[in-house]
Amino acid sequence: MQRRHALFALHLGALLFGLSGIFAKLAVAAPLVIVAGRALFAVLALWPLSRFGEAAAALTNRQRLALAGTGLLLGGHWWSFFIAVKVSGVAVATLGFASFPAFTVLLEGLLFRERVRPSEWGVVALVSVGLVLVTPDFDLGSDATRGLVWAVLSGLLFALVSVSNRATTRGVKPAQAALWQNLAILACCLPPSASVLLTISAGAWLWIALLGLLCTALAHSLFVSSLRVLNARSASVVFALEPVYGIAFAWWLFAEQPGPRMFAGAALILLATVLSARLSRHAPRPDEQS
Repeated sequence: MQRRHALFALHLGALLFGLSGIFAKLAVAAPLVIVAGRALFAVLALWPLSRFGEAAAALTNRQRLALAGTGLLLGGHWWSFFIAVKVSGVAVATLGFASFPAFTVLLEGLLFRERVRPSEWGVVALVSVGLVLVTPDFDLGSDATRGLVWAVLSGLLFALVSVSNRATTRGVKPAQAALWQNLAILACCLPPSASVLLTISAGAWLWIALLGLLCTALAHSLFVSSLRVLNARSASVVFALEPVYGIAFAWWLFAEQPGPRMFAGAALILLATVLSARLSRHAPRPDEQS
């Protein structure tokens, strides 16, 4: 995959991920139930892709365990993000999740011993100030604050997924990697959710199916595939555009109009995204790093 193809895949994935909060809000079900259903449909879609698509490599037990571990991080990201959507709405949830590029910069510097440039520290600072502005106060009893905390946790977990994918998916086909990750999520979440899944409405099943097929199987495969060419920081920059799509759809469908503080916070986070995009052009590719 060439760099421009990887960037296109990331932008398409960002659009699909941006719909995650919309579908989760429309699905009338508990967050853990939505996670289980999402993983179920993702597995159903990824199984034939992994089996009959590109020739799948034979995985070692160590690779399967590593992918399963990354899958559990991904499941935790979904769960905390869906809680944020239910508690505080799509806008706050997506903006809180947008903190993950800052976490990715810090984690890659820590785990891969890559030098964090002063300009990247500036991006982290912009994201931090933006998050402060997103919520009107820091009263943990308010829905907005509690939702933001869950959303930031979701961003941290997704940053861990990004960094882990970089280390665990080399030599593994994207659909194959996504399949094993979603199998781990399904194995963990299905037992406590199976009885509830049988009782949810047909409408909830529809939105959960769209989550699994579009926002997971397709979007996640695009994300994993792009990491073969781009480092996690470059990928996280593009995926930080997810709040733009999420907030726009939430404003249109649910009348979740952002207030002045949220607009200001969103502007800082998006400014950080633009600056990171410029910085990422000069970031070393994975195969150029020691």
